[in-house]
This record gives sequence, structure tokens and C-alpha cells, in this order.
Amino acid sequence: MTGPVTSNDVLSELRAALAPHGVFLRGVVSFADGETAPLLKGGQAARSVVLLGNIGGSIWPGFQRWRDSLPDRGGENPLDRWSKTVIEPVAQYLGATAYFPSDPPWQPFQQWAMRAEGLRPSPLGILIHPEYGLWHGYRGALGFDRELAPTIPGGQGHACDHCPDKPCLSACPTNAIFPTGFQITPCRTHLKTREGQAGCMMTGCRARNTCPVGADYHYSAEQLHFHMAALSL
Repeated sequence: MTGPVTSNDVLSELRAALAPHGVFLRGVVSFADGETAPLLKGGQAARSVVLLGNIGGSIWPGFQRWRDSLPDRGGENPLDRWSKTVIEPVAQYLGATAYFPSDPPWQPFQQWAMRAEGLRPSPLGILIHPEYGLWHGYRGALGFDRELAPTIPGGQGHACDHCPDKPCLSACPTNAIFPTGFQITPCRTHLKTREGQAGCMMTGCRARNTCPVGADYHYSAEQLHFHMAALSL
């Protein structure tokens, strides 16, 4: 590439490099002078952060192929390891700094997502997307020393405000979901029981599965079981 590198150039390179892995560019946050921003490898504050993640089960086929190719099946935290395997080479190529939700210092991924995509938490605590519902995630982010055009969230509003029945509030077998938030203790206690092991641990959180928003992006049974099995009970 010759000439000055523009925001569109960087984002196009990112999309082309990550699309084969099912990783999508989820949004861009730019930081003003004096605003709290993550540090780059050189120690200076980033000017922009690009959020990267999955939409529905987009990463699952590539992740499974990678995992199946390894003698240790990816080790103790295979999805985190896969995310780094995919994202870090792209960061190095673009001269960016990679951040991951699994690594300290813990970066404010949810705050970035709310700012970049206009999302808000659901009663389960998961950020709900107006199109993808609860079936999306953030696998990493890239920090840049230049200002990239920030994402301007649409005006869809909070998805839960447009859901009159709110089936998630009554689907939980332990009544751990309230309009004001999620109660983790009864949930974790239930998951350790025989009923919980045969139910939610195998097929995913009932409240999450019941949410009508983004039903077309619902994770497969195999992916749901993988995420539930990764919980520290």
C-alpha cells in the first residue's frame, strides 16, 4: 500500500484478514486528549480502539478446525488461545497493540462496546444487540496510535424496551433473573445440581435461550455446551 494510510484502509485490511476466521469488526472508539485510553506497547495512550468479535456462531467452525488440529485440543483455555492466534498476527502487521478480555490489565470491553455500538446490558448482564440479541461476543481489540473514524451507534434504542413479554425473567429455574439484574449465587448453585448438570449445563442458560431477540443468531448446542463447561463453578 502506498500513500497515506487512511481509516478506511486500516478497517478494510482488518476485515479482509479476520473474515476467514469468522471474526468481525464490531466498532471503533476514538479518544480525545486527556480521556482515559489504553496504553500501547510503546507506553503512549491509544488514539483509537477497534473492537473485534463474533456474530452468532461465526467463529465456531474455524475454532473447531484449529482445535482439532492440535494434540492438546488447545489446552486449558482454548478459545482465548485461538483468539490470540488469530488476532495477534494482524495486530503486528498493522502496527497495533492487541488487547484481550482474558488478560490483565483488564480493559473496559463492555464500556467500549456500549460506546461504539450503543448497547446496554440485558437482565442477564450480557450486552444485548438490537439485531444479534445475546448471541455475540468480543474476542479482542486493537489499539492504534492514530485516530480512526469512530462508530456512530444507530438509534435503535434498548432491545429490552421493545420486548413486552420479557420471557427471560420467568425462564430461569432458580428465578435468578430480575429486571434490575442477575443474581449469580442461585444460578451457580443450581448448575452444580443434577438437574442443572443435565439442563442448563448441557443446553445453555434457559433465560438466554428464551430471549426472542436475535433468534436467528442462536449458538449451536455444541457451542453452548462448550461455553457452559468453561464456567468456574
